[in-house]
Amino acid sequence: MLRWGLAGTLGLALPAGTAVVSGGRSRGPAAAPSAAEDALPTWAFGTPLPIPAVLRPVSTEGGVDRYEIVQREGRQRIVPDATTAIWGYDGTFPGPTIEARRGRPVVVTHRNELPAPTVVHLHGGVVPPQDDGHPLDLVLPVGAQADAVQTEHARHGVAGLAAGSRAYAYANDQPAATLWYHDHRMAFTGPQVYRGLAGFYLIRDDAEDALALPRGERDIPLLIADRQLAPDGSLFYPAADPTGRRPGVTERYHHSGMAGETVTVNGVAWPFLEVDAALYRLRFLNASNARPYRLVLDPPPPGGNGFVQIGSDVGLLPRPVRYEMFVISPGERYDMLVDFSRYQPGTRVTLRNNVGDGTAGHVMRFVVARRARDDARVPETLVPDARPPAKDQPGADRRWAFFSGPQEGTAPPMVNFQLYDMTRIDARPTLGSTEIWDITADPTHPIHLHMAHFRILRRNGGPPEPQDAGWKDTVFVPSGGMRIAVTFTGHRGRYVLHCHNLEHGDTGMMANLEVT
Repeated sequence: MLRWGLAGTLGLALPAGTAVVSGGRSRGPAAAPSAAEDALPTWAFGTPLPIPAVLRPVSTEGGVDRYEIVQREGRQRIVPDATTAIWGYDGTFPGPTIEARRGRPVVVTHRNELPAPTVVHLHGGVVPPQDDGHPLDLVLPVGAQADAVQTEHARHGVAGLAAGSRAYAYANDQPAATLWYHDHRMAFTGPQVYRGLAGFYLIRDDAEDALALPRGERDIPLLIADRQLAPDGSLFYPAADPTGRRPGVTERYHHSGMAGETVTVNGVAWPFLEVDAALYRLRFLNASNARPYRLVLDPPPPGGNGFVQIGSDVGLLPRPVRYEMFVISPGERYDMLVDFSRYQPGTRVTLRNNVGDGTAGHVMRFVVARRARDDARVPETLVPDARPPAKDQPGADRRWAFFSGPQEGTAPPMVNFQLYDMTRIDARPTLGSTEIWDITADPTHPIHLHMAHFRILRRNGGPPEPQDAGWKDTVFVPSGGMRIAVTFTGHRGRYVLHCHNLEHGDTGMMANLEVT
């Protein structure tokens, strides 16, 4: 293990058809893989991009917005010539979008009509531990009884078992941001998110409203998720136990996680979006189980730097940052502006993944349709940085090593060479404190912290890259490692941190935090 951990040169091992993403995130293009469009099916870029419906509250009494969501099976046309069985929030993939207001409480009641227990995690939310979606806080299906294992596990959770439904309360005491909610069931997050249990949760506030950003139909959420579909449209997932009673995936996917060859956006494979020649806000979310993307516009706009980042995982940046391309790993969000007025009407602009071979090298297409009036602009500044980043220091307060070893190895994914133990507390930070963490990964891993937010101080021993700006809850850690400053504000209690390669998290790459 020490030999593998210190090697530090392994890339992210993925199944055939998936290229490697190195530690570099926003530098110039590497040698682009083959991404010829003749690899795509003839119907690609022929289906309009669907926009997830915005959920309406069932009540706003007492200054609290109350929502109800039913988790149920559904069928969806991911590809044009077949329907696919999914698990969805209100039976759709993605689920409905919840739009919240900073400082206005929200209560979401989830009713589980699926054939398996679920857990709901608000990814990026600053919420008390009983509402965070701890992996052991199961919501049993309607009418189901807990078995002995579930009952025992519940003793080590936070909120305990719930029969049929659970109400999650969110204070929304945090800045405007693109969050998302998804399933987080212990040892089964991978297959249940893969089946469709994911949706957007957008927080808005006055500071964001004061900016001349794109709004309405020019503010577009983009949930990117790769899938593997059989010829009949059914989802392929490499479960070690097809009955779903025991967790885990087959040996081929144990190290890599699940990566598919069909790239979906908002639940549709390779869609297109007709856009005005105007400024658009694109909220990118990587909801894939294991696949990272390096996204680029093809063709780039005249002069290049087609992406203007205005927000990171948990809020707007102090000032915009421009890119030719950017890397987004599972769980991360990037809030980008794209000015389609830089293209001539009639231009077809493909959003490509230039580290994906074959069909995985294409994501979606924008068709620039017409000139149009546009009152939006790219602000020179966005929001004040209310919490300056902590200063770097010679030593770290904590060190974390995320290990899965070489692809041909048999070692399970671990944190600090320990499998997840529901009874063990791995760190006890103090509420209100800021800690410096050194994180290493072998080979590379997207790491997510529940409740806590952080700033990136170093990447691969050097300074952060431009794409590392802002406050984050998820970070793609290269094999060279990185240093972050983590701030624990909000709530005391037990939370988790884990790899957001969902198959890694399911099989032991997770640790417990108790904020004291």
